[in-house]
Amino acid sequence: MAIAGAALFFQSCGNSSSDAADTDDTSMTATDTMMNDEPTTKGESMTDTAFANKAAISGLTEVELGKLALEKATNAKLKDFASMMVKDHGKENDELKAIAKSKSIVLPATLDQEHQMKMEELKGKSGVEFDKAYAMAMVEGHQKTLDLMEKGGAGLADADLKGFAAKTAPVVKHHLDMITSIHGELK
Repeated sequence: MAIAGAALFFQSCGNSSSDAADTDDTSMTATDTMMNDEPTTKGESMTDTAFANKAAISGLTEVELGKLALEKATNAKLKDFASMMVKDHGKENDELKAIAKSKSIVLPATLDQEHQMKMEELKGKSGVEFDKAYAMAMVEGHQKTLDLMEKGGAGLADADLKGFAAKTAPVVKHHLDMITSIHGELK
C-alpha cells in the first residue's frame, strides 16, 4: 500500500492542482504520503495540493497542541505561547481554507496519524515533563513548517498559495525564535 501511495504521489507531482479530475486523487495522495518528515529534495517540486495539505496539517497541529498546552502547561511563557499558537495558526488556517476552497482543494479536517500520536503522547505527560515535551514538539514542528513555507514561497505554481507561504514564513520564523528561547530556559 505504501508503494502504491508513493507511486501515486510521484505520478501526481507533475500534475497541476487546477486539474479538477485529479484534485481529489492528488488530495488523498498528499494526505496519505506527504505528511512524512522527509523534506523535498533539491530539484523536486511540490504540488500546490501537497503543499496545501501539509500546511493544513501543520496549522491544525499547532492549534490543537496549543489548546492542550493551555490546559496542561505549568510555565507562564509556554501558556502565552500556546495562546499565540491558537490565535495565529487559527487565523492562518482560515486563510488557507479560503484559498483552498477557491482552488477546489479539499483539506484535511483532522490530524493525521503522526500528529495524532504526538497529541496522545503529550496528553500522557504533566507538569515540567509536559512543558519540556510541548516546547520540543513546537521547536521541531516550527522548523519543519518554516522549511515548508520557504519552499512553498519559492516553488509553488499557484500565486495565491505562493503568497500565503511567503506571508506565513516570517510569522513561523518568529514563533520558532520564541519557542527556541523558551525551550532553552526549560532545560
